[in-house]
Amino acid sequence: MKTRISLVALAMIAATQAQANDQADSKGFIEDSHANVLLRNAFINRDKKHGVNDQSQWGQGVIANFSSGFTQGTVGVGVDAFGLYAVRLDGGKGRNGGGGIDFFKRENTTDARGRSDAADQLARSGAAVKFRVSNTVLKYGDQMPALPVLQYDDTRLLPESFTGTLLTSKEIQGLELNAGRFTREVQKSAEGHDSGRLKAINVIGGSYKFTDNFTASLYTADNEDVMKKHYLGLNYVYPIAADQSLTLDFNGYKSKLDNKFIRTWDLPEGDRDNTIWSLAATYAFGPHSVTIAHQRSTGDTGYNYGGYQRNGGIGDGGSTIYLANSYWSDFNAEDERSWQIGYGLDFGAFGVPGLTYKIAYVAGDNINTHGFGEGKEREIFNQLRYVVQDGPAKDLSVKLRGSWLRTNNAVQQNGYNDDGNEVRVFVEYPISIF
Repeated sequence: MKTRISLVALAMIAATQAQANDQADSKGFIEDSHANVLLRNAFINRDKKHGVNDQSQWGQGVIANFSSGFTQGTVGVGVDAFGLYAVRLDGGKGRNGGGGIDFFKRENTTDARGRSDAADQLARSGAAVKFRVSNTVLKYGDQMPALPVLQYDDTRLLPESFTGTLLTSKEIQGLELNAGRFTREVQKSAEGHDSGRLKAINVIGGSYKFTDNFTASLYTADNEDVMKKHYLGLNYVYPIAADQSLTLDFNGYKSKLDNKFIRTWDLPEGDRDNTIWSLAATYAFGPHSVTIAHQRSTGDTGYNYGGYQRNGGIGDGGSTIYLANSYWSDFNAEDERSWQIGYGLDFGAFGVPGLTYKIAYVAGDNINTHGFGEGKEREIFNQLRYVVQDGPAKDLSVKLRGSWLRTNNAVQQNGYNDDGNEVRVFVEYPISIF
């Protein structure tokens, strides 16, 4: 009798935790379809110091997305597709194509002064087929994965994309599981479908919302012949009052370079392991927020991510750095320790809804420069963003961002980083088609 009651109780608990069956609620391939277009005008200028060439690019991008619904039945079938187009508005008079901006890929030919033009325009498209059973979706094709160990970069004019298979399951309320394998990466500034020359990356992990206030994530990635990477994330929000809260956010990575990658790119033997983590505490009160964060990197090398494998990069996405102190500098050098103090303000409380501002100061030290002395760097970051709240231009956003980065001689001699001033201006207008 006790066993029977226990089984009934367990079944009731399982039933309450199970998600509603999304596939059973499907209205159809066409009925649940939607399409949208994002118009993005982007400008980045980097004023470099110590004889390093300045970098600047400006362009207009069009990002179109289509997502179908799923056919009805036990197994639903659907299609996702995207189309990307960009036109260069200003090449920066020889300052185009700088590393880190990557709006438009530079041409191979150079002029008499050693300069090369970027492409005037670029276009590419992608599509994926998807299958759904209950609350589990299997997708194959061109995708933009957003995982802590494989995060596509959408911080430039056009986004990166990857080709592969991704399984996403949400069968239990609060639990999301992901597993995938990707074999191609498309560079932000290129048109070819394998421009990044990714070999293969396998990812698995998930996140679980234990309570309304506490969420944990655990992921791992095997980037074949390049790196193995593991991630842990913990987020807790402690409500203090109706308009006050304290948020604690922990993010950590443990990674190890593969011997084959070290030999291929002639890296120093032993530069393999890295552990990096950050802990941020944010106190929000009314329209204000104050953040204090600490970030620490240890191991034989700094934290490696992003780039493209065709030229020695990791190839796991340009935004695969879920860390508190990542702004223009990532403060991710070998043995680096950094502290941040930040402040945010929502002007909606002062009669200007849609206007927000953030400023942060980050200082890093203890950088291992291998014989040049202790490395140090510091950055002042600030960002002003406005989103139109109503009218014909509703949801149009304007973002102004500036960073001032300074380093000491040891860092400059080591080659890890250098001084510079960066300005970004992004204007985006989303259009919902249906």
